[in-house]
Amino acid sequence: MKRARWLWLAAVLVLTLVGAGCGGGNEESSGGTGTSGGAKDKVTLQLKWVTQAQFAGYYAAKAQGYYDDEGPDIVPEQVVLGGQAEFGIDWLDNLLATRDQNGDIVNIAQVFARSGMTEVTWKDSGLDSIASLKGKKVGVWLGGNEHKLFAALNKNNIDPQSDVEVVAQPFDMNLFLNREVDAAAAMTYNELAQVLEQENPDTGELYTLDDLNVLKMSDQGTGALEDGVFVRGDWIQDEANQDIATRFLKASFKGWIFCRDNPDDCLQIVLDNGPTLGEGHQNWQLNEINKLIWPNDLGIGVMNPDDFANTAKIAIDYGVIKNEASSDAYIDTYAKAAVEALKADGADVNGASWQAPTVEVTAGGE
Repeated sequence: MKRARWLWLAAVLVLTLVGAGCGGGNEESSGGTGTSGGAKDKVTLQLKWVTQAQFAGYYAAKAQGYYDDEGPDIVPEQVVLGGQAEFGIDWLDNLLATRDQNGDIVNIAQVFARSGMTEVTWKDSGLDSIASLKGKKVGVWLGGNEHKLFAALNKNNIDPQSDVEVVAQPFDMNLFLNREVDAAAAMTYNELAQVLEQENPDTGELYTLDDLNVLKMSDQGTGALEDGVFVRGDWIQDEANQDIATRFLKASFKGWIFCRDNPDDCLQIVLDNGPTLGEGHQNWQLNEINKLIWPNDLGIGVMNPDDFANTAKIAIDYGVIKNEASSDAYIDTYAKAAVEALKADGADVNGASWQAPTVEVTAGGE
């Protein structure tokens, strides 16, 4: 799938933040005006994919009025660089690759604290490691989504260009289910569930994890960070935009906290926005997404410097970038300010006691 096609499919959220001031105090406001009485700030958030629970916190923040409380309108890489959106969602290795090619974008919040990417194989294939994929047909999404897998292959002395047959994988699991590829990329929250939601023709029952080898990129040491919020470097240099960024992050983080603490209500918000896959699938996805966010010792969205360094090392060691990533690829000032404002409001920004509920797979994701 070419990048242009991906951008056309990806969802956009247009949001409105009201009033100035990162505190966003608005207890006296009911009509979309903050206590300062300031004008609305319009920004756009460009999501990384179609409407689904991967982005539940942003939909929840909009539905719950958290953006209205904080005061912008919100609209990944090329869209933000082109000025069609102020904010975007991107994987950190992709962001570093864009910066390596002189794209002026910067991460301002790392919402996912861990990676959800895997490569899956059938248990009966005997392909139970990345090293075993040499000479095999290996599916992966291209356009920047292949970095973690290619890094894992390189780490195991497998050249992605010559030692495996890389297959451009569509955004479903049909090639894998039909055994047209030996391995396929699968996010824990999406494509893995798509396999488990299908009937095993040999048993008449749904597939289970016992039918699969799930090779997690985090276990391979190439689990680079995913789903961070980014902006243009020149945009964030404007002091007024720094205030907008802080308020946007506060509202977004509050949306994710809502989804952690109110998963049923959050799920309904996602469903109300018309996802392409069904309720059962979105329920699984929301639960898995929460696992990638919570717990977070530093507070939601605050970049862990060690995790940034690890992602940057993966990127340089395995050829994702040619030049060492610089520390100014991320700014944690605004996420920290948003977290402190939420803590002052009594919000639990760490989720230390959160435990993921058990979510059952449903046939066809319905």
